[in-house]
Amino acid sequence: MAWWNASLLQSDTQLNQKSYYEASVQRPAASAALRGAHTADVLVVGAGFAGLSAAIELAQRGYRVLVLEADRVCSGASGRNGGQAIVGFASGQATLEAQLGRADARRAWDMSLEALDLIDERIQKFSIACDRVRGYLHVADSPRKARALHSELRALQDGYGLASDFVQGAEVGRYISSAHYCAAGFEQLSGHLHPLRYGLGLAAAARALGVQIHEHSALHEIQRGATLRALTAQGSVTAQFAILTGNCTLTEFGPRIAPELRSRIMPVGTYIAATAPVDVAVRQRLLPQNAAVCDNNFALDYFRFSDDQRMLFGGRASYTTSTPRDLPEIIRRRMVRVFPELAETAMEFLWGGFVDISMNRAPDFGQRFAAGLQRRCARCRWRTSSLLLVRRPAAGLTPQQRASGQNRPGGHFPKCRPADSPARR
Repeated sequence: MAWWNASLLQSDTQLNQKSYYEASVQRPAASAALRGAHTADVLVVGAGFAGLSAAIELAQRGYRVLVLEADRVCSGASGRNGGQAIVGFASGQATLEAQLGRADARRAWDMSLEALDLIDERIQKFSIACDRVRGYLHVADSPRKARALHSELRALQDGYGLASDFVQGAEVGRYISSAHYCAAGFEQLSGHLHPLRYGLGLAAAARALGVQIHEHSALHEIQRGATLRALTAQGSVTAQFAILTGNCTLTEFGPRIAPELRSRIMPVGTYIAATAPVDVAVRQRLLPQNAAVCDNNFALDYFRFSDDQRMLFGGRASYTTSTPRDLPEIIRRRMVRVFPELAETAMEFLWGGFVDISMNRAPDFGQRFAAGLQRRCARCRWRTSSLLLVRRPAAGLTPQQRASGQNRPGGHFPKCRPADSPARR
């Protein structure tokens, strides 16, 4: 079967075969697949940013945590995205204000600020070398888009305190050497990093805290009852809570795993190319601030330089499970349109895969959580549109919880903060 006609799961795996991120890390040996019967306080499904962040948070609070990963740690969207860690949400604050009201939109904004702080906190605490850089550039390629960008940045300055430098015309060259853009806005809260190195660092930190991680252990069924029982091909886990952080592929492994999510998210194919390294002087000329960049078109382009001076250029999202046959040429044309100077630079990597988005690109705070947990979810530390907490646990305390005086599992779930997930572009 041709790769562009494959199922979502097959295509998702095949599209990631020529990833620059995978080529630039040394993965540890795969952890053992789940075999036999196991128990845990909390089962986490999915070893990406959201799942690993949840596991770390819970382990630090004394919970016994077991993580199931269908493939490898961060082999999905967390380990192959554009590496752009951005304040706010893809929908923009205006959508959130209309959906939630001004006060709760502000709370959501503050969650995104806290998420960025959490990235830096964990990088420092766990000594994660992941090429962290501050600086983010919004760009516009037409007068109409420039007006929209200026309006949005002003609203963020006035309503949320986000300082930025908006420039037009020749002044754009202070931030990007490209005639393609007529306006830009630079801010320093957001930035970029190597997402796979960061994710592998989170996994190492989780293991050091006692979290069990089982790779190549796809979940096929969750039985909900007095306790949760999760089934894989060769094993099972009995737990009080399950946290599902499996992205758009979660429902593909079994229709009974997360039926609540099927109508609330959709898969979107995203694609990124990496050039051969360029001279440092070229990088400094094209992007003097070494910022991550994204335009404000609906079908957007996003790009940045890697630590070894490669241009990483993403774009051409697909809203079906089909991948364009001429994808390499499409990405090259888009890149050269922005940076003609790179026309003769070799493209050495091209990869992609599917991510989930909510229907309006805003966070989806659902109402299908376990009793007593709905209000917690809006402030929890795991931030992903396909995150689901299932079942209120039975009463009882683990020894660690008794010793630390934490809330009982039958009552409130531990208070948490937003996840340390870079936006998926």
